[in-house]
Amino acid sequence: MKMKRLLVGIGLIALLAASAYGAELPAVRLEHGASQLIVHGQPFLALGGELGNSSAGTEAQADAILPRLAAMHVNTVLMPVAWDQLEPTEGTYDFRILDHWIATARANNIHLVLLWFGSWKNAFSNYAPAWVKADTARFPRARAIDGAPLDILSTFGAETLRLDSRAFSALMARVRKVDLQQTVLMVQVENEVGYLGDRRDRSTEADRAFNEAVPSSLVQALLAKRNAWTPELAAHFHPEGHTWKEVFGDAADEAFMTWRYATYIDAVAQAGKAQYSLPMYVNTQLPAPAERAGEYPSGGSYPSFQQIYRAAAPHIDFYSPDIYWPEFAYWVQRYQTLDNPVFVPEAKIESAPYNALYAYGEAKAFGFCPFGIDSLRPPTSDKDATPLVMQVYGALNQLGALLPQAQLDGRTRGLVLHASSPRPTQTVSLGGYLFEATLSRSWPQKTLLSDDGAVLVLESKPDEFYIVGSGLTVSITRDSDVDDRVAGIASIEEVSKLGAGWKVLRRLNGDQSNQGRQLSMDPHEMRIYRVRLYAIAR
Repeated sequence: MKMKRLLVGIGLIALLAASAYGAELPAVRLEHGASQLIVHGQPFLALGGELGNSSAGTEAQADAILPRLAAMHVNTVLMPVAWDQLEPTEGTYDFRILDHWIATARANNIHLVLLWFGSWKNAFSNYAPAWVKADTARFPRARAIDGAPLDILSTFGAETLRLDSRAFSALMARVRKVDLQQTVLMVQVENEVGYLGDRRDRSTEADRAFNEAVPSSLVQALLAKRNAWTPELAAHFHPEGHTWKEVFGDAADEAFMTWRYATYIDAVAQAGKAQYSLPMYVNTQLPAPAERAGEYPSGGSYPSFQQIYRAAAPHIDFYSPDIYWPEFAYWVQRYQTLDNPVFVPEAKIESAPYNALYAYGEAKAFGFCPFGIDSLRPPTSDKDATPLVMQVYGALNQLGALLPQAQLDGRTRGLVLHASSPRPTQTVSLGGYLFEATLSRSWPQKTLLSDDGAVLVLESKPDEFYIVGSGLTVSITRDSDVDDRVAGIASIEEVSKLGAGWKVLRRLNGDQSNQGRQLSMDPHEMRIYRVRLYAIAR
């Protein structure tokens, strides 16, 4: 009888929880190489942007920024939530700003991803409350090699972890209470963590732990995934060793800090998920070429030692790169190799319009977010330029449900070209055709019309493609790996969505299609082209 009552009680709790959530929680999944964020049971494409660090600290900022972003077709905003504002006095939480941002976002049909700036933001601890920063006995600092305390909270601070977890738990409980419509979709736990200095924390506690045995649970977890080791892990992992130096050799300092940050972050995430189990991820400040650990934050979830995070942090759903370096595709692919769904929480805003097309088309991302999106303004008159990001998001928004379904079916491709690219052309294959792109040039001078170009190709049905992009000339041939037929262009139309159908704005032919042989895209404006092809026998 007692067991029956217990089961009934558990069932009632589950029912009440489901009622409080209002619907199935958002979820992230990776299927057939496509990354999908499922919201209310349907794939949701996050046309995102991250706010500047100081853009979400007041209610008035929400009122000013969110309507403007909605006008630019941004449907998902990444906003900081700072521990020092949430808990200005120990044990007292102030949710007014958070509540207002959620309500204002909902009113503008915008979703939010919360960025928890707790113990660390960009390695440092400047978003921790003043009462934490002022008490170094209770909340110890990481130490430099000369013993000096740094502006970085130590991962060995038991009280720091307890209260960071408590505050994060309070945040998630509040979101669950006030956000029954699921305006908030995901949460980032901390921000670009890692130790800056001489590779690792040199505090007494850290030195002692560094000289002890590597936890056997970590060694066994890594051994169980031997076939998935990254080249860096394979080169440095010696499981027969005992101490961190013996097991990880020259990479011991970074591996040690990776374990420390991963276990800390997992405890924070676990506390939050106990209140409201939204998808949670960790972001990373990527190293510049030739940087070593400590010059970039040592202990972040970089691809090189990300398997340590996976062993230590089961409550983190995936890992994401903040990409400011030119090698955008390289970093996306490194994260894909580790079976991460593709979500780019921060990207350089200047190259964002082009990289967005690669992310959604080639990498089949569910979200992409230029950093500092609030620095852009929609046009207020015909004389104002339309930001290129706004043009890209407007075009992708018109594709609607076509795009996530095509991603899932393997019917999208994408590429980016710059004047500095090592090759003047790039080619992708889709639907039996090869699409070879080069930067647009004038005729007959052959001078570049744009230094940058990108394209997303979506196969809507056999021999029909929707192509979004600018700055490129695209030649289309038959893929010889499919058959030996000869391809031809039946028609090229510039289109825009009108209700449930498409409106033809222009038919491109003659000089605009190189006499029916190429797609010549606008060199500066993002457009949607519907291209119909045919193939004949030789």
